Amino acid sequence: MSEETERQESEAQEAVNETESTEVEAGSDEPSGKLVKSGGRAVKATKSSKSTNPEIEKMERILDIPLVLSAQLGTSRMLVKELLQLGPGSVVELDKLAGEPLEVLVNDKLVARGEVVMVNEKFGVRLTDVVSPTERVQKLR
Repeated sequence: MSEETERQESEAQEAVNETESTEVEAGSDEPSGKLVKSGGRAVKATKSSKSTNPEIEKMERILDIPLVLSAQLGTSRMLVKELLQLGPGSVVELDKLAGEPLEVLVNDKLVARGEVVMVNEKFGVRLTDVVSPTERVQKLR
């Protein structure tokens, strides 16, 4: 894992820890659209709580943390000597079957599964299954 990835995960974990016990005060009926964790569940923050609640500001900090998203088609294990023998035209067999969903990872943590699609001459992923937000936060620990 790279030093940058470790730093990002550390920042994310710190922010998650700071917001776990957040209580949102309902001073206005007008929602701001921001989600905040309160007592183990996500709640919408109000506009008045956004400006007066420091916990909201902590949550907003983690929303701007850059993450590395990767799509993993499959994996393979090999010996060093096999790795050294690889060259142009070599074929590496992966552990997934053709047509199986690929895994979408953020900082090496599974967040979704999907299928390969083409988007403007580039590869993309159509998500077919997404890990719940609660499970994603738990995987950060």
